[in-house]
Order: sequence, then structure tokens, then C-alpha cells
Amino acid sequence: MDRDLAEIGRRFLIRVVPQAAAELNALKRLAQRIPNVELRREAIASITHKDFHVHGGCILATFLPSALVRHYVRLVSTFETAVDYLDNLCDRAGSLDETDFRALHEALFDAVTPDARLRHYFRKRATDDGGYLTELVTRSQQQFAALPSYSAIAPYVRGVTERYCELQAVKHLAPGERERRCKETFGDVAPGMQWWEGAAACGSTLPTFALVFATMRGYDSGQIRELHAAYFPHISAFHILLDYFIDQAEDRAHGELNFVACYPSREAARDGIARIARTALERSLGIEDGRSHAFAVRAMCAFYCSRAKVREQALGGDAAAIAAAVGVDVGSTSWQTGRGVLVPLLTLYRRMIRA
Repeated sequence: MDRDLAEIGRRFLIRVVPQAAAELNALKRLAQRIPNVELRREAIASITHKDFHVHGGCILATFLPSALVRHYVRLVSTFETAVDYLDNLCDRAGSLDETDFRALHEALFDAVTPDARLRHYFRKRATDDGGYLTELVTRSQQQFAALPSYSAIAPYVRGVTERYCELQAVKHLAPGERERRCKETFGDVAPGMQWWEGAAACGSTLPTFALVFATMRGYDSGQIRELHAAYFPHISAFHILLDYFIDQAEDRAHGELNFVACYPSREAARDGIARIARTALERSLGIEDGRSHAFAVRAMCAFYCSRAKVREQALGGDAAAIAAAVGVDVGSTSWQTGRGVLVPLLTLYRRMIRA
């Protein structure tokens, strides 16, 4: 099993990461042409500091034929860059205007709708970005339109995007109001999920990228439906809870809503994330290409649970327990000596992206 995981990990590093890095470099050059200084800074930061979102979103490309990898990587890179840019604009601009958040995120609806007409996404702001966001939308439309049988996954992709945009519209509101609106909106996402777990499930783009993988692999309608049910809500919730798990200190410093901080205690957070992790792995193994999707879940967990932020916040024991829930060993005592095979691969990955 370890040898198999190592081979898949090496294939991802060799075949996929360099292509994703090249796409991000091209998008960064595009962002550098934004006239407005503040918007240019946020666009570049969203690429520089969140490049791992794109790399992680591309992981299923590891299991595609070489002829399809470039299309998959380009789609993920473009769409995820738009997602991360919009998140920065809502997080860092000091705005609490829900109508502004909704106007900006119309871009994502249009991005996944190839025949949609472009809109003025910055209409609630004093200035725009000189066409950078509209270029990301146009390129995304082209990539989605070029998919084989996009119509088979389009309703699911629109549903994922609608939930994501709704979350972005309410989670950036004022403290107190944002919690109330999230509880009201996401309290019944799935039986047994707390409202913050349901909200987390709506914050992931992984279901969209898995659906793209499905249509490239020629899944039939039943297989597509099963894949969507596996990714939403449990795999997507696990993804976003991991992201919030490592960002707890940062979100406290900025006064931002953190879904892991919504658990009543640190122990409850650890156990809650581990519970969702186990279900996520179980669901991934039960669908077409289960080995591929299970690898994606485990690799995602290993990446987050071995980040330096975990050590800096003294969360090593919690991270080890969460990782163990999906069969990943990141080492519970020394962060540098994890016994699991994914840990040295992640070290190599970080060296590659620094280079």
C-alpha cells in the first residue's frame, strides 16, 4: 500500500504540479497588469499564498490520460484563481456589504455557464480591476465549454457554485450577524451535521473539480450522481474544516469567522473533524474510481496536517488524530519524522514549489 501511494504521489509531482505552476505563473503575469494598486496586491497575493489550493484541486489529474491533463489543470487553475481572488476581496477590503459580495460572486456563476453574458461585477465598488476578473471568467467559460458532455454535470456544478456563493455572501458579514445567517442558511445541509459543518461543506470547490474529472472519465449519469453525493457534503466539509483547522490563529487575529472555532471545545473540534474524515474516506472508496478519490482525500489530509501552521499553533496531537482517521500517519511526536509515506513526498512537493 505504501509503495502504491508513493508511486501515485510521484506521478502527481512529476506530471501535474509543474503544469499547474506554469498556469499560475501565467495568471500572475496577468494580475500584475491590474491598474488599481490594492486590487493588484490582492490578486497577486491570492496566487502567491494560495497556490496550494490549485495544486490540490488538480490532484485528480494524476489519474487522467496525458492528453487530458493540460485541459484539466488549466480549468482548475483558472477557476480556482478566480475563487481565491474573490475570497481575498471579501476578506481584506474592509467591506460588510452583502450586495457587494453577491455582485462580485456573480462572476463564478458566469464562469461555470459557458453562454452567460459578462456582468459588471465591481458595480458596488468605486473602482474595478481593469478586466482581470472578467478575463478569468471568460477563460473559465471556454474551459468548461470544451469538456466532453458538460451538460451531464452542469446542473451539479451550478448547484455547488450556488451554495459556495451563498456562503461567501453571508460569512463575511459583521460578527454575530454572520453566525446567525450561516446557522439559518446551512443548519440543515445534512443529518448529523452541525450548522458550521454544513457551512464548511458549501465552501469547497473540490466537488466541481471531481465532476470535471468524472466527465473526462466518461462517467454515466448514475455514476455522476453517486460521485456528487460522495463529495457533497462529507468530502467537501472535510476539506474546508482542514483549511480552517490550520488557520485558527490567523482568523482570530483578523476577526474572521472560523468554523473550527465554532465547536464547543478543542477536543470536540478534533473529534468532529475526525468523524467527518472517516465518512469522507468511506464515501470516496464506495464510488467509481474509488482508489483515485481515496488517494485525493488522504493526500489532502496529509498536506494540511503537516503544514508548519500546525506546529506553530501546537496542534500536532490533534492533527495526528485527524490524519489517523483516514489512515495517514504524520507522526504524533516529531513533526519532522512522520513515518507515513506521504510525508517525504510532501517535503519534496514544498521544495519543488519553492524552486
